[in-house]
Amino acid sequence: MTIGFAVTDDAFTREILSVAQLNQAVGQLLERSVPALWVRGEVSNFTQAASGHWYFTLKDSRAAVRTVMFRGRAQSVGFVPRPGDQVEVRARVSLYEPRGDYQLQADAMRRAGVGNLYETFLRLKEKLAGEGLFDAEVKRTPLRLPRAIGVITSLHAAALRDVLSALARRAPQVPVVIYPAPVQGADSAPRLTAQLQRANARAEVDTLLLVRGGGSIEDLWSFNDEDLARAIASSAIPVICGVGHETDFTIADFVADLRAPTPTAAAELACVPREDLLGATRHAAQRLMRAQERRLDQAAQRLDRAAAQLISPAQRLAHQRERLNTLRHRLAAAGQRPAQQRQSRLQVLMQRLARRVPDTARAGERLERVVARLARTQRQGIDGAERRLAAVAAHLRALDPDNTLQRGYAIVRDAQGAILTDAAAMRAGDRVRIDLARGRAEADVVSAEPDRPVP
Repeated sequence: MTIGFAVTDDAFTREILSVAQLNQAVGQLLERSVPALWVRGEVSNFTQAASGHWYFTLKDSRAAVRTVMFRGRAQSVGFVPRPGDQVEVRARVSLYEPRGDYQLQADAMRRAGVGNLYETFLRLKEKLAGEGLFDAEVKRTPLRLPRAIGVITSLHAAALRDVLSALARRAPQVPVVIYPAPVQGADSAPRLTAQLQRANARAEVDTLLLVRGGGSIEDLWSFNDEDLARAIASSAIPVICGVGHETDFTIADFVADLRAPTPTAAAELACVPREDLLGATRHAAQRLMRAQERRLDQAAQRLDRAAAQLISPAQRLAHQRERLNTLRHRLAAAGQRPAQQRQSRLQVLMQRLARRVPDTARAGERLERVVARLARTQRQGIDGAERRLAAVAAHLRALDPDNTLQRGYAIVRDAQGAILTDAAAMRAGDRVRIDLARGRAEADVVSAEPDRPVP
């Protein structure tokens, strides 16, 4: 790869620069002219500073270049490189101005040759995540007190010794069943899958540990197998995955019901420590003892109260005798009480009867006074009625038509008998009837003058 630099600014020829100005200008020129790129090489002179920054040299058979990777970028790498490791770094070219050394500022790092594997890993991870195999809703919680624990790993792996040591220390009472399978190599993934299925078929354990020690992405590639991932997802037994170190992640970690950073941590997550169980048992025993003591104390108190209520036969007979005498006296008193009550009631009735005997003399006087008042009232009523009757008769006589006729007036009626009061209602030749004080007469109208005033 050939990179050309085009410097058109002739400022360098017009003035004299200090060394610091020169290094600054060269640094700016490098940063503007060389884009970020991937560089492959071997790590040497690796130093991890107390600040967390990495300083190392990246070299090949013909050249070397100083490289720095600051802490924020180094924390996302996932592994710590060692001298002799072949790596690929994505870096920007810069100049360390105090010394005038050009260097690489690494932004990312991966092991050499794993780019394709990592892309394959990401594609499978995205696929399985889309199917919901990583969802928390499908995860199962391992039993806190398993009857047995199964371990799927190689018989020669250091991870097996770590797991067995941790289980023997934490829960020596729990049986361990080992399902041996290679954890690295071409046929390791199918054999791991087969052992996982075998453990489910035998159903002799309550928790499965899928473990392996650390290594490169190639060493851990068996745990990125799709078939193994689906077998873990469909396992009826909860699976705890402890593969590699804390910074190592595989597909099996995402699919498993629980992910442990190391094999030892997986063993610790699989069971409750024996000391914790013994402590809980002692605590429960103490609680049971205290509860039993409380019940015994309560029973003793009830017994004391019951004993205090017990009475000897002689005392009971004495109490019964006293009660019998009391009832005898009450019975005698009850026999006398009705007669006394009747006598008292008779006296009360006689007093009430004496108060209610009528006084005939006073009643006769009161009757005479009432009769006299009645006679006076009756006479007054008759006199008032006679006066009112005379007034009404006089009024009726004044209104009697016969009296009016006696004074010379007459009543004129038409042929139908209706009284005529208006001359306009009569015509010449009409026959009318005239009622007089004595008798009546009929006449023919000779003429009628309606407008003539009455004299």
